[in-house]
Amino acid sequence: MQYRRSDFDVTNTVQVSSPDAVRRAVVELYRQSWPHYPLDRVETAFRDFERLFNGQFPGYYGCDTVYHDLQHSLDGTLAVARLIVSYDRTHLADERLGPERAILGVVTALFHDAGYIRQTDDQTHRNGAEFTLSHVSRSAQFIGRYLPTIGMAEWVPVATKIVHFTGYEVQFDQIRLDDPRDRKLGHLIGTGDLIAQMSDRCYLEKCRDRLYPEFVLGGIAMPSDSSGKTSVKYSSGLDVLRQTPGFIEDVRRSRLDGEFGSAYSYLESLFNGRNPYMEAIEANLSYLSEVLRTGRWPMLRRDPPCFTWERNPVQNIRSLVIGHLKQVWKSG
Repeated sequence: MQYRRSDFDVTNTVQVSSPDAVRRAVVELYRQSWPHYPLDRVETAFRDFERLFNGQFPGYYGCDTVYHDLQHSLDGTLAVARLIVSYDRTHLADERLGPERAILGVVTALFHDAGYIRQTDDQTHRNGAEFTLSHVSRSAQFIGRYLPTIGMAEWVPVATKIVHFTGYEVQFDQIRLDDPRDRKLGHLIGTGDLIAQMSDRCYLEKCRDRLYPEFVLGGIAMPSDSSGKTSVKYSSGLDVLRQTPGFIEDVRRSRLDGEFGSAYSYLESLFNGRNPYMEAIEANLSYLSEVLRTGRWPMLRRDPPCFTWERNPVQNIRSLVIGHLKQVWKSG
């Protein structure tokens, strides 16, 4: 059996660092379900996504966040498309999402992290990770501006709400939607975002080496209270890993099996009763538990490629983190 490649999906068949490869996979899936429905907006959205993340979209720099990079969004988008198709295959006609919502789901998934990308008139922020605490609202704003450009203006009120199922800025009970199919679409988008990243072959290394720096710059690793006093939530990348089992347990309870209603189980209809995403998540957890039990941190030795518009993105963000930490301890 061929080892799964670092930038391929859980089935090792789709290169999720390639917008073209993911676009082809999504279009093929959708054509199987809705053979006569036009998918030109899906094609356009993938082209615009690639332009945005690569620094070719008017008014924006490219993606410079090392954990939430181009691969992260494409991997999640593929998972969302699979969830939408498998949901419709397993439900009666009046409950199905249909092709229009299927397209909306893919577009929303593609741009669910657009809020991390800095605008060219922004002279204040040095890295998109500084938007961590507000990035979903910023993504909603981007999506609200973008959808009318591909003829989907009527979906703006829905898309700008359901994108919040991928974040923590709006409580789920505050997300009001008139049609239960729209809420279900939000659940599938939130599910796809989570299971894709947690099943990533290099998830553990990415948490240690790439998520921690984003947490530092985003004010999550060392949050400040109203009086300006700083506390430490994550002291290092290794500390992020120590807390990862608890994070995954909480995510499963409150999100995947909670609000999202175990939507990941629909995927079994696509994979002959198996769920490669959940299997990969369990494998990552099992491997991490062995690392934590033995303290053998060198077991985490993968150094996967990073897909941003910068030449040395990981080194760049590390430099910013060092500068940030110096400032924090100096002011503390």
